[in-house]
Amino acid sequence: MINSKRILAIIPARGGSKGIPRKNIKDLNGKPLIAYTIEEAKKSRYIDSIVVSTEDEEIAKVSKKYNAEVPFLRPKELSEDDTPGIEPIIYTIKRLQESGDDFDYIMCLQCTSPFRKTEHIDDALKKLINEDADSIVSVCESEVSPYWMKKIKNGIMEDFLDDIPFYSRRQEIPTTYRLNGAIYIAKREVLLKNKNWYTKNTLAYIMDKKSSIDIDEMIDFNFSEFLMKEDEHD
Repeated sequence: MINSKRILAIIPARGGSKGIPRKNIKDLNGKPLIAYTIEEAKKSRYIDSIVVSTEDEEIAKVSKKYNAEVPFLRPKELSEDDTPGIEPIIYTIKRLQESGDDFDYIMCLQCTSPFRKTEHIDDALKKLINEDADSIVSVCESEVSPYWMKKIKNGIMEDFLDDIPFYSRRQEIPTTYRLNGAIYIAKREVLLKNKNWYTKNTLAYIMDKKSSIDIDEMIDFNFSEFLMKEDEHD
């Protein structure tokens, strides 16, 4: 059944990242960051097309070097700091439809997840299609439980959540999960209708902590490079 579906993977990669300048093509242990996502997507058994969505000529050139498609540059107004992340995705889908290229499922693979592997991509896709849900989003177990989180009001700590039971031991706290940003997949018609990856019928794909590393700041970048070098020595 899965092989009868057309799958589009979109890798959003704008040029104006603020936390780490030129982050998406910054050299990470010998390769530009975006290359890790392109290479794992290329190994997928199911993805039909890998398109990088960018407004940046240099990112487009690097992406093509690693054999991703960049059929067009997106408008610069879809690459601002305050641009909702879904907008470049919708724009890419519609541009491809205008050229006669249509897909059953749309996947977003952010290039800030260099430890996400092909097996994660394919497993999430199979789970979504086999269970016939609207979408699936990758998560990992929360490092800090919201049951122990606090807010500060007038210098005084208060519980972040209202009316929660008291847990004295970490082992008693219910397991919670956070989005890890690695994988988003949805039925094309659902995504275009809702302009959102989430519906009441969205599945969770659970990933381990290492595979969930998301590069946002230099500390994340340096830690990722350290782990990669450690893996080379094992």
